[in-house]
Amino acid sequence: MTAGPAEYGTRRALEESDLAACFQVRKEVFVGEQQVPEEIEYDAHDATAVHVLAVTADGSALGTGRLLHGEAAADRTGGDTTVGSLGRLAVTRAARGLGVGAALVRAIEDEARALGLASVDLHAQTHALGFYERLGYRAYGPEFPDAGMPHRAMRRAL
Repeated sequence: MTAGPAEYGTRRALEESDLAACFQVRKEVFVGEQQVPEEIEYDAHDATAVHVLAVTADGSALGTGRLLHGEAAADRTGGDTTVGSLGRLAVTRAARGLGVGAALVRAIEDEARALGLASVDLHAQTHALGFYERLGYRAYGPEFPDAGMPHRAMRRAL
């Protein structure tokens, strides 16, 4: 794919086809590339999460991410329902390096603001800490395993 940064956009995934595209990107990246077992990649939170999709002008999916909020995020945010939980951020191999990941994070932050949330929390794979730090997130707490990979908790005030 030769799509450049100006050739894609992000949107909230509301249509069934958008949600299917989100799940397909996650399957490609997490299940296919990172070998995350499919049975743990998808969970009950997918039904109530805000899903965001990055697509080209012709509708090809480039990346996705989701926002948990309210009670769905409480277990990840220490019970604080004013904090959203960004997760399942995935960008297709062909779209990496084009700014898609940062655009998705900003779109998820916009969704969090629209919900009246004060900050966004996430669990970052340790190799991605620098990416999130450049977007204003700060790591806290010890490293922990998730799906067999090392992670750190991070947070950014909105």
